[in-house]
Amino acid sequence: MARSAALIPIFALTLALPLAAPPAMAQRPPVPAAAAIAAPSNFADLVAQVGPAVVRVAVVGHQDVQQEVPPELRGTPLEELFRRYGQRPQGPQAERQRRTMGQGSGFIIDPAGFVVTNNHVVGEADRVTVELSDGRQLPARVVGADPKTDIALLKIEAGNQLPTVPWGNSDTLRVGEPVLAMGNPFGLGGSATAGIVSARGRHIGAGPYDDFIQTDASINPGNSGGPLFNSQGEVVGVNTAIFSPSGGNIGIGFAVPSNLTHRVVESLKQSGKVDRGWLGVSLQPIDRELAAALGLEEPKGAMIAGVEPGSPAARGGLRAGDVVTEIDGHPIRAPRDLAGTIGDSKPGATIAVTVQREGKPTLHRVALGEAPDRKASAQGAAQPGRAGSLGLALRPNPEGEGAAVMQVAPGSIAETRGLQPGDIILHAGDRAVNTPSDVAAAVEAARKAGRPAVAIQLQRGEASSFIALPLNGERDPG
Repeated sequence: MARSAALIPIFALTLALPLAAPPAMAQRPPVPAAAAIAAPSNFADLVAQVGPAVVRVAVVGHQDVQQEVPPELRGTPLEELFRRYGQRPQGPQAERQRRTMGQGSGFIIDPAGFVVTNNHVVGEADRVTVELSDGRQLPARVVGADPKTDIALLKIEAGNQLPTVPWGNSDTLRVGEPVLAMGNPFGLGGSATAGIVSARGRHIGAGPYDDFIQTDASINPGNSGGPLFNSQGEVVGVNTAIFSPSGGNIGIGFAVPSNLTHRVVESLKQSGKVDRGWLGVSLQPIDRELAAALGLEEPKGAMIAGVEPGSPAARGGLRAGDVVTEIDGHPIRAPRDLAGTIGDSKPGATIAVTVQREGKPTLHRVALGEAPDRKASAQGAAQPGRAGSLGLALRPNPEGEGAAVMQVAPGSIAETRGLQPGDIILHAGDRAVNTPSDVAAAVEAARKAGRPAVAIQLQRGEASSFIALPLNGERDPG
């Protein structure tokens, strides 16, 4: 039976094996910057240089013991019912827990014993142990962890100054540049694999700060948290996930860029957590159809689909329908650019936000806040609704502002693209909607302006998004 490919955090649940220590060698002189684009003919010196700072991270946790399904129910429709509602164990058996063991990788970034790894390696652990390249096994304390970037910082007490590896500049990486991955694949011990940078800026759906380096250097379960080096021996990434139909390496691995990791680690070292600015908006990308409906020359920027009441965005005058094009003069091409920029800012910082509003640029100064627990700071892209032509019957919204969709004409673009009775149109073209006639007026204005579509703000339940309604073949709303 064929298996579908999946993104897999590369954390191994295996038996522990000793980490092989690389041979000692004298400190090598700095490599000229120009050599960073040339693949070494031999990686042995590089492995010997950085290997002492690469560690194995072993974790011990626990798992509640599930009641065993009776043999006669296995494989039958009753198996799932039994798992959900079956009788729970009583007496001493009810207190039983299964001990779990797992392992990943890490690297030392401070001689005092600070170790970087992945959050998913240590996030549920009861006990964490770091094994050094010289064979010493030391208990580790979790200084802090950041699930949004999957980075964690550990601290060990070795009684002496430890070897370290330096941070590199991941922004200067080029596709095709040679890289070296090191870690503890499948619990086998210290291993090194080489490859190239396959791509940059990969978005794999891991969270609002997706910006992964893709590499074909062989990484596998157990490599989680291990370093990705450039040819100068600098850490340019933290190996985090693989794309694989089998669970093993097929040449598609992902690493968190070092520039992002370094910022997170410094924050964890100082306070044990990451303080991120919060804007209080939901975002959606802009496609060509929506760009045309908004009068934009190109489908670039981050559209504000909704603004949370009382949020920094609301206090700063931002509105749903604004298209953010710059933050502090830096271009915003997509929602993740905005999420990353806000996430890199501190609560209380004031930022200059340039938006396109009704075809004109406006500048707003916004003092960022601290994200409430229930919200993700600088929320990721809200999925836009599906749009269609105006094969709609509308009525005033009995619960407040907007026009409510009563019916969707069979066979219309509205039906094929998913508009539903009960949807609320809050904004159309350049005007707020209070009655169905406002939608009709916006359609007529867009037609006279020669636009192929009209942009509307659609609310469905608690979600809000902007969509482009094509004007070809539209019907006048009733």
